[in-house]
Amino acid sequence: MASFFAFPLAITGAAVRRIASARNVSHTPPMGSRSAGPVARLRIVLGGDIALGPGKADLMEGIRDTGSIAAAGRRMGMSYKQAWLLVETMNACFAKPLVAAAKGGERGGGARLTPLGEDVLRRFRRMQASSSRAIAKDLVALKRLMRKAPR
Repeated sequence: MASFFAFPLAITGAAVRRIASARNVSHTPPMGSRSAGPVARLRIVLGGDIALGPGKADLMEGIRDTGSIAAAGRRMGMSYKQAWLLVETMNACFAKPLVAAAKGGERGGGARLTPLGEDVLRRFRRMQASSSRAIAKDLVALKRLMRKAPR
């Protein structure tokens, strides 16, 4: 059974406004980064796997823009192996692959989003924007109740 919302908290007041008003909602700080305040991250969970989240959506955009898993990974500061593992997880969680990769040869390999991948990415970004707008006021209020930094 798929779980559609997992909201580990984290969004700054400025980020809430920026994400809610921006067309490109890909500015979610990476999981390991320190943010100025609480941040909310939308994740689509299937079984024990994160089928799709902000980082995987960013990776998909990188693949779409560069035509390469390796280049998309480098753009995000990750190794090819890590990027490939994320692509494998996404592809395994959906009925059909989101990313199609071609093996290298004389002209090199490459990767592209499949039509399903394009659709999933578009829907996920729309879901991020909708959920950010829906929780913005409560998240700002929650921020006021939180410590400036964890102990």
